[in-house]
Amino acid sequence: MRPTKPSAPGSAPASTDAVKGSVKEAIGKLIGDRQVEAEGRSQQESPLSDGPTKTRPKSDKTNPKP
Repeated sequence: MRPTKPSAPGSAPASTDAVKGSVKEAIGKLIGDRQVEAEGRSQQESPLSDGPTKTRPKSDKTNPKP
């Protein structure tokens, strides 16, 4: 497994997606499946694991009025 950063005292625990990704990566290494291993790695690094994303309102330039 890749080394993890030590968590600072009082910091929030890892998100469930990051934990799932870590497990998936370890299973991929164990069974020799590089695709599962890569999916686990990307799941750990995914910005979606940090919480909901913010959306920006569409500007008038992208939606011209008729």
